[in-house]
Amino acid sequence: MTKVLVLYYSAFGYVAVVANAIAEGARAAGAEVDIKRVPEIASAATAAEGSYFHAVQEVPVAKVEDLGNYDAIIVGSPTRFGRLSAPVAAFLEQASEPLSRGILNGKVGGAFASPTSRNGGHETASMSIITNLLYCGMIVVGPPYSAATIADAVGQRHPSALDLEGARQQGRLIAQTAQRLWGRGESGTAALEPSADPEAAETIEAIIP
Repeated sequence: MTKVLVLYYSAFGYVAVVANAIAEGARAAGAEVDIKRVPEIASAATAAEGSYFHAVQEVPVAKVEDLGNYDAIIVGSPTRFGRLSAPVAAFLEQASEPLSRGILNGKVGGAFASPTSRNGGHETASMSIITNLLYCGMIVVGPPYSAATIADAVGQRHPSALDLEGARQQGRLIAQTAQRLWGRGESGTAALEPSADPEAAETIEAIIP
């Protein structure tokens, strides 16, 4: 069964709600889905301020070594000046050593974000996440700008039905793509299938000894 990780950071809880909707879509496509959050880097008191959906965030904290266990990883973050948030960036930076060994090469990736206004930089924040995924060798899949919801400063706005349906569609699409691209190896990680063309295989071996 295809394994999907929905990995996120959520300061107010909005990203967490979208993460759960993405997971629903991936499960509907037949995937086994885990939802995990990146470690908090702010103090406990600061992190608690403005968190409106505490129950939704009662999920395991991700570890760098978890990443290689999945066929697809979908990363979500609030927007911070038009880019991904510091906790997500810090987590990915901590993963530099295993990522340099190619543990995510060819796996499927996706991104989602939550700005605080319609001009809050959702597209650029999603692209900043996607840049990291591409750097890790992943194949990025998703709608043009991926799932999103707008947060507010006092917690009065909730993600709309349209927001959540878009998130489910993204989760379903990424899970289906991972299923088509990858089989499960004995180690529990994705494995490339050998080329059926002997000449093509010889060419690849000449390039990558």
